[in-house]
Amino acid sequence: MLHFRGLWDAAHPRVADIEKVRRKIRSLPSGSIIRLGGMTDCFQPCELQYRTTYQTIQEMNLCRVSYLIVTKSALPAAPEYLEILDKELAHIQITVTCLDDAQTAQFEKASPPSQRIRAIQALQAEGYDVAIRLSPIIEEYMDFDKLNDLGIERCVVEFLRVNSWIKQWFRGVDFSKYTVRQGGYYHLPLKEKQRIVEKNPYSAEDNL
Repeated sequence: MLHFRGLWDAAHPRVADIEKVRRKIRSLPSGSIIRLGGMTDCFQPCELQYRTTYQTIQEMNLCRVSYLIVTKSALPAAPEYLEILDKELAHIQITVTCLDDAQTAQFEKASPPSQRIRAIQALQAEGYDVAIRLSPIIEEYMDFDKLNDLGIERCVVEFLRVNSWIKQWFRGVDFSKYTVRQGGYYHLPLKEKQRIVEKNPYSAEDNL
């Protein structure tokens, strides 16, 4: 979303100033919860070099600030992050759009979904508040039988918002079903969304 607006240079990513981040965290009121990974993923490959997210989590633990991690990476389940994620503060959502690694590679540059699924299962087994985030959920891209056999207990759903740019990314999708226009995008009708959500018993609608 940032790249096509000319606001992101993937070859030279801007790394957050950890001292500014620490000052901001220390200014937050008690009981705050911060989302990590809104417009940009907080577990990009450069995290392995700069460890900005690692240090941010440490600071939030120290200040007892809760955090919601939203990512397309399997890295939160790596041993060094498992050591610092606080089960009382950490809430983790790992995004998956398609369960097929090869198909996913056609439209995403992230950890293969098979790795993300294993990360979710590992975090769940360790007792973390973790969910698979189907964002966006696209019926043509999701094997719901396989999804429901993964043993993942929590699921968050966000639906696709369609414009001309989005249509270039996703092939084989019946965009004629997206008939509700709002905010410059086309959306599925509510009944269609409800029908799709019912295919997964653990899902909770995040953006109907």
